[in-house]
Amino acid sequence: MADEASQVLLGSGLTVLSQPLMYVKVLVQVGYEPLPPTLGRNIFGRQVYQLPGLFAYAKHIVKVDGRAGLFKGLAPRLCSSAIGTVVHGKVLQRYQEAEKAEPGASKKEPVSSLEQVLKETSREMVARSAATLITHPFHVITLRCMVQFIGRETKYSGTLSAFATIYREEGILGFFAGLVPRLLGDILSLWLCNMLAYLINTYALENGVSMTEMKSYSQAVTGAGWGPAPLRTHLLLLAGLLEPAAQGRQHEPREQPVFPQGASRKAIRVG
Repeated sequence: MADEASQVLLGSGLTVLSQPLMYVKVLVQVGYEPLPPTLGRNIFGRQVYQLPGLFAYAKHIVKVDGRAGLFKGLAPRLCSSAIGTVVHGKVLQRYQEAEKAEPGASKKEPVSSLEQVLKETSREMVARSAATLITHPFHVITLRCMVQFIGRETKYSGTLSAFATIYREEGILGFFAGLVPRLLGDILSLWLCNMLAYLINTYALENGVSMTEMKSYSQAVTGAGWGPAPLRTHLLLLAGLLEPAAQGRQHEPREQPVFPQGASRKAIRVG
């Protein structure tokens, strides 16, 4: 219980610290570019128009909404993080209890490393999927609170009111917009990273790596615990983000960067 509470506290702290970065990332991924590009040079010395980086984007948000504006959507995201951590831990705990309760569990022959990887990855997949399924309504609300910055809406002003609004306008299914691509992205990244870790451990490393260490490595690569994973398939990530963010709502036309006439429209993001 104490370990679970510490995980929730740690996850909540990381969520608060990463919220501004998450906010900027979501706005960029939905295509919102409020600042014009600037002329600069890439790593090869060629002149290119560069889109604003993280800090310039964050300064723009602070200028419009103040420093508190960087933390829009934090409350539902904290709820999602805390509930997801608890559900994830409970599912894995049930597996461990069931394994200990099996007759002759102490006399079982040791399984091969591949079988162990497949079993542990399958359990982790079920645990993450359960956490994702239960917390997805909070994920939807988080994204919609953030994306409101584009059209300056105030439709989703709080977690409870957002629940009421979505239920009134879209019904129960509105809380699960984008769930399928999000689940597929999580499952795909989990299996790819765990199998890659197994192959490296088996064929590339001289000293064996335990399953616990392998699991921690894969979580470090894909994103801590069951949460958002930077190495998910990018199309699945975008589908899982854009569908819940845009479902059932209309935005004002978004601002786009203005490129000088005759200039190349290719631009890179800096920062």
